Amino acid sequence: MNVPADVCIVGGGPAGMMLGLLLARQGAGVTVLEKHKDFLRDFRGDTVHPSTLDVLDELGLGPAAAAVPHRDVSELRTTFSDGTYRVADFGRLRVGHPYIRFMPQSDFLDLLADAAGALPTFRLLRSHEAVGLIESGGVVRGVRAQGPEGPVEVRAALTVAADGRNSILRRHSGLPSRNYGAPMDVLWFRLRRSPDAAEGLDMHFGAGRVILGIDRGDYWQVAYVIAKGGDAKVRAAGLADLRRQVAALVPGLAAEVEQLQDWDQVRTLTVRLDRLRRWHAPGLLCIGDAAHAMSPIGGVGINLAIQDAVCAARMLARPLRNQTLNSRTLASIQRRRWFPTAGTQLLQRVAQRFLVSPMLASSKPSKAPPPLRLLARHPRLQALPARIIGVGLLPEKVQGLTPGRGA
Repeated sequence: MNVPADVCIVGGGPAGMMLGLLLARQGAGVTVLEKHKDFLRDFRGDTVHPSTLDVLDELGLGPAAAAVPHRDVSELRTTFSDGTYRVADFGRLRVGHPYIRFMPQSDFLDLLADAAGALPTFRLLRSHEAVGLIESGGVVRGVRAQGPEGPVEVRAALTVAADGRNSILRRHSGLPSRNYGAPMDVLWFRLRRSPDAAEGLDMHFGAGRVILGIDRGDYWQVAYVIAKGGDAKVRAAGLADLRRQVAALVPGLAAEVEQLQDWDQVRTLTVRLDRLRRWHAPGLLCIGDAAHAMSPIGGVGINLAIQDAVCAARMLARPLRNQTLNSRTLASIQRRRWFPTAGTQLLQRVAQRFLVSPMLASSKPSKAPPPLRLLARHPRLQALPARIIGVGLLPEKVQGLTPGRGA
């Protein structure tokens, strides 16, 4: 089957669905390929940041987003052997939504898909997995995919890789990347949350381990940070040892952690921190994790992906409409998004080197580092990490993207 499109987007995650919606609102013919049949999966991050909530408001989707079951969290705390410290106070931000919103990413993506699906120029092909690029004369002309009924070719003026850190298009493109490394991986599991438990984001640093609890209402999504490549060692020690380690570091979870009775309840997330040196080739653009895999520090990957999409839509709309799209346009998107991406990754690398690595290598109880004690003494400074996490170094606005003939 052959499918014509102005833009073919591979990946129905936050970046891909947001870009598809915005371009379809401009009247561009958009086809999004999503390899799964639906969005019902256990995502790593279900965070919607203040800047993303602003984008939803601009699109008129704020009320619909508010109607989805969610939890708004206004602070991030960390606990060390010498006490608990508030790292980020989102309530101090002068923004429309001074909090991080936790809502199932499947609901967030359904929200975008429903809005895009109401536009005549948008098409979402579920259960369609990209398997390669269509190239001619050194230019990407579209994507080859495998669908439920057989091979599919989507030919487009522009192909966008929004298929995550394991991007098949990124791999086929051969675009060079730089890997910054990461000292940790993450064990990911859920624990039932009692109604009287502490609210918000709760991080605990201990001897050789870090635990982050993400408050999702009736359960905790727990990230148990381990040394890079340490998954086999943890599993060899057994579930009983894992439960003991969790209970020792977070006594409030001592009863809940007994719910872990099978390793099938525990997923291993391999942490990567890298960035393409060039995000584009003739006819191809990479955004989100396909262009820059982020560390989980700060939970900012989704925010950056959404902002990539908003920026790309704003800069692509006119060239697509006028049929003047070229590599200069794609390069300009990378130039604009380079600073917030590289700057955020630099901060993550600093945190990895001077906070996470020493903690994971230590066999002694961990005390709060001086910067956190400074934040505790001067609460107003807690707005700075809140802004970096919740808003980003260069937030993007939909302003200027007026609905076109597709809206």
